[in-house]
Formats: sequence, structure tokens, C-alpha cells
Amino acid sequence: MLILMRKAGQDLVINENIIVKVLEAKKDQVKLGIIAPKDIPVHRQEVFEMIKEANRNAAVQKVKLPKFQLPRQK
Repeated sequence: MLILMRKAGQDLVINENIIVKVLEAKKDQVKLGIIAPKDIPVHRQEVFEMIKEANRNAAVQKVKLPKFQLPRQK
């Protein structure tokens, strides 16, 4: 883990295409702004964990597909 100290108004750059801006720092809270390409998802960790759990549940559920018959060939 990389640990950095930043003040409000300072930025971090990740991989040349993600910028994390420190917008505000209070006693026990930091407000961040994140600029990233649209194809890179950015989530709070608790939301990311819910997404992973929903994906796991969807992957293990049995789905009943309708029966399909091919048309008879003449």
C-alpha cells in the first residue's frame, strides 16, 4: 500500500489517465473528486462489494430456459 499525504487542492495521478483531487479535508472526513475515463468503473468500496455479491448470486442461480425445438427440415 502506498501512503501519501495531500492537502485540499492537491491531486494524485494514477496511470496517466486517472486524477484524484482532494477537494476538502475535515477532522475525520475527506472529500475526493475522481476524474477517470468512462470505461473505468469507480465505486465506493461498500457499493463494489454489493455488486460483487449480486454477480456471485446471479452466477450460481439456476435459470430455467424455455424448451426450444428446431423447425423440421423438408
